[in-house]
Amino acid sequence: MQNYEKTTMETKEELINQLLDLAFAEDIGDGDHTTLSTIPADAMGRSRLIIKEEGVLAGVKEAEKVLHKVDPSIKMNVMIEDGARVKPGDIAFTAEGPVRSLLIAERTMLNIMQRMSGVATMTRKYQDELEGLHTKVLDTRKTTPGMRIMEKEAVKIGGGTNHRIGLFDMILIKDNHIDFAGGIEKAIERAREYCKEHGKDLKIEVEVRSLDDIRRVMAIGGVDRIMFDNFTPELTKEAVALVNGTMETESSGGITIKNLRQYGEAGVDFISVGALTHSVKGLDMSFKAF
Repeated sequence: MQNYEKTTMETKEELINQLLDLAFAEDIGDGDHTTLSTIPADAMGRSRLIIKEEGVLAGVKEAEKVLHKVDPSIKMNVMIEDGARVKPGDIAFTAEGPVRSLLIAERTMLNIMQRMSGVATMTRKYQDELEGLHTKVLDTRKTTPGMRIMEKEAVKIGGGTNHRIGLFDMILIKDNHIDFAGGIEKAIERAREYCKEHGKDLKIEVEVRSLDDIRRVMAIGGVDRIMFDNFTPELTKEAVALVNGTMETESSGGITIKNLRQYGEAGVDFISVGALTHSVKGLDMSFKAF
């Protein structure tokens, strides 16, 4: 499936830079007057990123972008890489440079790292629940506005798999599209015609609400993945058998950590979980002088 990796590196970097510009604009404004009034301009110092809670670390690379955007002269020494399991007291990295720059960068850097580490930690929890199965956990578009690139990167760091990055990199025909289009067949036909007319090489996924819907999708063909919406684990097993490997399968809706494995054992290829990003608690950490 087309996913996050299809987004060009240039686009990713541009989106991250725009996010950082906005973050600094809302936090710094016309200057960090506390720091500027209390810290001499020539003061040099060191700070370290201290982990205060068990979880999965994510955002180290982004932290470096934040520090260097504030001040390219800051030197960073990484002790723990993204994706590692961490515990209270671990030191992820140290940073050395002008004290004013370290203080100005602190909150924006922590906000990003705490959020990304929270997403990675949640993702690892869900993917671990599927250990031994071929099923992969997928993220969704239920992300923090402006932070999607970072949050989807955190999902990957946590061991999950990215779904589409946005509305532009695949076609996902959901219930509202089907209803407005006048049925599954019309929606699929129009999607295929659209891709042909516009020279788009986009994968097509269709959401279904019943076994009969699956039969209709299979009859018309031209679909890469089928999403079972709000199916029970028992019905999902029937659906997987019906599809019989002719296209990828995905479960979505009403799935929690408590019933996740039941859906995996039903045989689906993917399970999409909005909770990976929409209701995550940030991982506790601090950036302290030493």
